[in-house]
Amino acid sequence: MPKIITFGEILLRLSPDGSRRLVQAERFGAVYGGAEANVAVSLCCFGMEAAHVTALPDNAIGQAAVNSLRRYGVDTSLIRRQGRRMGIYYLERGTACRPAQVLYDRAASSMAEALPGDFDWPAAFRGADWFHFSGITPALSPAAADLCLEACRAAKEAGCTVSCDLNYRSSLWSMEEAAAAMSRLMPYVDVCIANREDDADIFGIQSDAEPVEGCRAIARKLTDRFGFQKVAMTMLDAPSPLSNHWSALLYEGGADVLSKTYTTQVVERMGIGDSFAAGLIYALLDGQDNQAAIDFAVAASCLKFSVEGDANLVSAEEVRRLAAGGSGGVQR
Repeated sequence: MPKIITFGEILLRLSPDGSRRLVQAERFGAVYGGAEANVAVSLCCFGMEAAHVTALPDNAIGQAAVNSLRRYGVDTSLIRRQGRRMGIYYLERGTACRPAQVLYDRAASSMAEALPGDFDWPAAFRGADWFHFSGITPALSPAAADLCLEACRAAKEAGCTVSCDLNYRSSLWSMEEAAAAMSRLMPYVDVCIANREDDADIFGIQSDAEPVEGCRAIARKLTDRFGFQKVAMTMLDAPSPLSNHWSALLYEGGADVLSKTYTTQVVERMGIGDSFAAGLIYALLDGQDNQAAIDFAVAASCLKFSVEGDANLVSAEEVRRLAAGGSGGVQR
């Protein structure tokens, strides 16, 4: 069975009840998640073997985060227990015409203070087939960016395929900082996952063409600049916080394939991109061709719109049913 290593911060997510605003909150629901950790959970739900690498404080909250990964079968043996605190983010859910909002409280977290040399990368990648990270991790600190570079080099030395979801977050770093750090990492990446906004913000790569042709042009420019094997471009049209249109394109070697477009009601927006990344990794490791892979990835992430919390808690069979045209009726 293929083995996937993911690397990044896991956070404590706190959300007010229902559609209450943060200023109205009298109590918060707690969920643990983070971009790369969400990918690991989703892959385990699909039946694959995934291990997550991160740093967490050696206290009860850190242990609760570890337990949240173990619950779904993620290998937590590579997690380092160090530092003083765990990162937090506060989520105010979107509703009606009001978009969702996220507030980060992750300064001086265990991951933000982790240093190159803290992790035994050769041991982590022993027997591994794939390594995944996102642009959120190098944004945590200059040391975290160096750690990502250290991990990417070790992954390539171990013969792993490397994927990266660009995931630009303006609240964590500037476009100039992102461009400098991500440009150092991209030469190690085989599969790049992006959208039009990330490409423009980080690399200044843009297209004025309509969505599909624009994504096709951007994927070609990314490949020409960095030599990626594949580029996946997600396309989201959100006419309201509660109803979204979702599709994607997968580009390789001058040719591309398109998924169908799903129109879906939104129960949860967090983790959509992570569920797409997990679906794509699963399908490619499963030996599926590009069309089947993009269809699986988009169907997987479409299902995530219906799942509360950060991670996509659906099986590969559920994804296959939707990709094959399954209905929303009761399964008996």
